Amino acid sequence: MAKPVLIINGPNLNQLGIREPEIYGTQTLDEIMKLCSEIAAELDLTTDFRQSNNEGEIVDWVQESALKHSSIIINAGAYSHTSIAILDALRNITIPIIEVHLSNIYQREPYRQVSYISKAAKGVICGFGSDGYDLALRAVSKLL
Repeated sequence: MAKPVLIINGPNLNQLGIREPEIYGTQTLDEIMKLCSEIAAELDLTTDFRQSNNEGEIVDWVQESALKHSSIIINAGAYSHTSIAILDALRNITIPIIEVHLSNIYQREPYRQVSYISKAAKGVICGFGSDGYDLALRAVSKLL
């Protein structure tokens, strides 16, 4: 059996649907998780969908991923712009990494236009809302 795709969601993404819907949309993280599960099944993949507001927990998940997962899709939220610790963990693994952002970070505040995560990612998908997860799963499927 193939290893699952680890889908990591960072801080405040548990507030989707109520947090700034004009930027992040009205879908909840649970709805996105269901969408990812359905798309993964179409692609003969499985998912391990997680969310944390804690940087260290995300680092732990990344460190564990090489043995348990085929690839990572990561929306690190605000940690994308601040976390060298997550970048270092990602750089220490060899499985494919796709970075996702719901909004187009390049149309946002200057501090959001820089992502440390991008330096470790095979590709970056931003600005397509929850469809970014669909696109990322399809990219992972092709990479694997």
